[in-house]
Amino acid sequence: MKQKDKLKTIRKKFVSSVAAVCALMAVTAFGPNAYAQKDGSAVETLKAMSDYIGSQTTLSVTFDSDVEVITSDLQKVQFTSSGKVQLSRPDKLRASRTGGYTDVEVVFDGKMLTVNGRDKNVFAQFDSPGSVDQLIGLLRDKYAVAAPGGDLLLSRSFDEMMMDVIDAKDVGRGVIDGIECEHLAFRNVDTDWQIWVELGARPIPHKYVITSKAVTGMPQYTLRIKEWRTDVPTDAFAFQSPQGAKKVALEALADTDEVPQGTVTTGEKK
Repeated sequence: MKQKDKLKTIRKKFVSSVAAVCALMAVTAFGPNAYAQKDGSAVETLKAMSDYIGSQTTLSVTFDSDVEVITSDLQKVQFTSSGKVQLSRPDKLRASRTGGYTDVEVVFDGKMLTVNGRDKNVFAQFDSPGSVDQLIGLLRDKYAVAAPGGDLLLSRSFDEMMMDVIDAKDVGRGVIDGIECEHLAFRNVDTDWQIWVELGARPIPHKYVITSKAVTGMPQYTLRIKEWRTDVPTDAFAFQSPQGAKKVALEALADTDEVPQGTVTTGEKK
C-alpha cells in the first residue's frame, strides 16, 4: 500500500474512533439511564422517599414556599407563602396557600374540583372525576398550573421526577429544622433541583429547591415542609361554601398565583 493511502486509512480510522468516543460520551451524559451511572445512592434514596410517600394512604402536610422572579431591571425578588395539603389516596385532596397577594384553597372529592378564592369570597367548581394523579396532570396540562411541589404527592413520584434527569449526586448530610437529612442534587437540561430527605425509617422530604437555569438570573422555587402527619379528618374533603360567597366561572379566579398579577413566575420545575 502506498504511503499516501496508508495516511488516508489511518486518518479515517482516527476520525471514526473519535466519533465513536463522542457518541459514547453523549449516551453516557444524556441517555435515559445516565443518572444511575452518576450516583446510585442518590437515586436509591429518592426511590425510597417516593415509595414511602406513595405507600401513605393519608397525608397532612404544612409548608412554606418561596418563589423568586427577575424584574425588568434584573433585580431578583422573592415572594413567600405558607400552606397546607391534606391527601387521601387515590382521589381526595385539599390544599391551601396564603401569601401577601392571594389566599386560595383547592378541594377535590374525586368527582368535583372547587377553587375557593378566600380573599375575594368567591369560588368556582367543575366536574373532574378521577384520581389525585390525574387531577395534577389536568391542572398542569390544561390549566397551566405549574404546582412544582405536586410531584411529591404523586403515587409514582420517582418516575415523574427522574424523567429528564441527566445527572444525580448524593451531596452528603444536611440538617433541616433540627432533623438530619440526606442532601441530593439532580440536573436536567433546563433546571437543577435539590431535595433533602430525612434519614431513617421515615424518608420524607424536608426541603425542595428548583433552579431555572434557562432564565437570566437563575431564579429558584423553594418548598420547606414544616409538619408531616398521617391523620386526616374524614370530613376534610367536603367543601362548604363560606357565608356570602359567590360562585363564579373559573376564569374569574385566574389570579391565584404566589406573586402579584403581571409578574412572570420563573423559579419552577418544568
